[in-house]
Amino acid sequence: MPKENSRRGSSHGHQRRNRSCSRTTRAELSFSVSHMERLLREGHYAQRLSSTAPVFMAAIIQYLAAKVLELAGNEAHNSSRRRITPELVDLAVHNSALLGGFFGTTTISQVVPARQ
Repeated sequence: MPKENSRRGSSHGHQRRNRSCSRTTRAELSFSVSHMERLLREGHYAQRLSSTAPVFMAAIIQYLAAKVLELAGNEAHNSSRRRITPELVDLAVHNSALLGGFFGTTTISQVVPARQ
């Protein structure tokens, strides 16, 4: 008589990987892992590429985007504005100790409205 909690089959207690689910969904990311892999491969940064490198890169870029938007949102709130403008993004990035060195020489362009 088999035990009730024993598992049958070849999985030996491990969960099966759902292949119909994308790598982005499995990693619970918003940025596309497949897109990062394509960029890494087309950039010829290395001869070989691990399967986790694009996942890691997508996670880093997602974190940086969230951090920049959070800091720019705080700047907008502090200056009583409702929208995040490129000026506020630039101010937030350069005032942050975390991102200041990373984006040290970066210029964030200001979009000039069309004249009528």
